Amino acid sequence: MHLTYLAVICFACSCQQPNTSSTPYEAAIAESSRMIDSLMTAEKVPGIDVAVAINGEIVWSQGFGYADLENEVPVKAGYTLFRIGSVSKPIAASAVAWLMDEGKLDLTQPVQTYVPNFPAKKYPVTVKQVGGHIAGIRHYRGNEMLSSSYYPTVAEGLDIFKDDTLLFEPGTRYSYSSYGFNLLSAVVEGASGEDFLPFVQKNVFEALHMDRTTPDVNHEIIQGRTSFYDLDSLGSFVNATYVDNSYKWAGGGFISCTTDLVKFGEAYRTGTFLSDSSRSILLTSQVLADGNPTGYGVGWGVWEKNGRKGFGHTGGSVGGITDFRVYPKEGLILVLLSNSSVTKYGNVSDRIVELFLAGGK
Repeated sequence: MHLTYLAVICFACSCQQPNTSSTPYEAAIAESSRMIDSLMTAEKVPGIDVAVAINGEIVWSQGFGYADLENEVPVKAGYTLFRIGSVSKPIAASAVAWLMDEGKLDLTQPVQTYVPNFPAKKYPVTVKQVGGHIAGIRHYRGNEMLSSSYYPTVAEGLDIFKDDTLLFEPGTRYSYSSYGFNLLSAVVEGASGEDFLPFVQKNVFEALHMDRTTPDVNHEIIQGRTSFYDLDSLGSFVNATYVDNSYKWAGGGFISCTTDLVKFGEAYRTGTFLSDSSRSILLTSQVLADGNPTGYGVGWGVWEKNGRKGFGHTGGSVGGITDFRVYPKEGLILVLLSNSSVTKYGNVSDRIVELFLAGGK
């Protein structure tokens, strides 16, 4: 998928300034840049990368601050790799949908159809329920999100929670669970007969030319990967706690850049990836037994706000916070990536969306 850039980025300083002289979004870019600068000061964020695409054109791409504070390496727009946290979930869901299109996976089947070693529970649990956080599988407990242990296989990552009882009867409640997506990655392996990471690499990343999205493997040298930060009790920058995300590739283990995530969102927006039926299932809110919608399909959050329908995901990681939004009718995609554990974007994302939708008129 080829995207056109309208904003030309300069890397001469830690806060890159786009050339906006020939774009109808000049005012939107200027005000959005000001808001990001203010947010970074107020929230004490080392680095942020932001991109806005409209109808397949990246109209704003700008890096702010530093990817590496110690070496004063600036964030490079569209290049620096950040932990995307739970934005990994739509990626995993895409692998599931690919298998659906190939006739190799049925969302209505119990998970044991594809993961026979996963213990049976009091109630049957379907693949679709797992992908929509209504299966009753638990989320993190205590400091589990700070795991520093290396898990060489998806199956070993299931050991953390596989013997726990369900929190409720599936389909009766919504309860967010990253561990559910660990299980979903095992479903992908069972249905495909391939390891999860190579399968995603081939059928999602390579298919969509997401050339810089990769698992956050600690021992590998990955060019452009940011350092990860937190704040101490006095509000000073510190290195984030060392973690190993190998236990949850599908739930929160990938790193990516704004450019790749724009490609990902654009493929869903335009319908150039997956069948219409599979994509519709992923992007349609599931409904609980009492008839209430959850606002979540399979791997994707879906919403309507201020008369605008959208889909996307947020991501919270140790050393990274993501906001990823797609507005299909308006043709707009927004990506915000930071390298701090405690970044709060507040209403900045909403305001950027409004600025750019108004800016081109």
